[in-house]
Amino acid sequence: MSTSRKRLEEIQNIPDEAIDTSDIPELNEHFWETAKMVLPTTKKAVSIRLDSDILDWFKSQGKGYQSMINNVLRTYVDHQKSTNS
Repeated sequence: MSTSRKRLEEIQNIPDEAIDTSDIPELNEHFWETAKMVLPTTKKAVSIRLDSDILDWFKSQGKGYQSMINNVLRTYVDHQKSTNS
């Protein structure tokens, strides 16, 4: 069992009354007046050709490598949008 999975199980077994929430402010009516719903962005499955060494590097980073590729592309696109506006 991985360390992170073991830690998640430990956290799930902590009783609610043992969790210190004193540093979390209470939500008041004002919070809900200004709250906005943020929907997750949808993803599409695509086929893309990548250089094998690039793909190998991302895969070597472990689980979630496809999300990492998406994040790198998002950072690039956001930067391009900000410099071209």
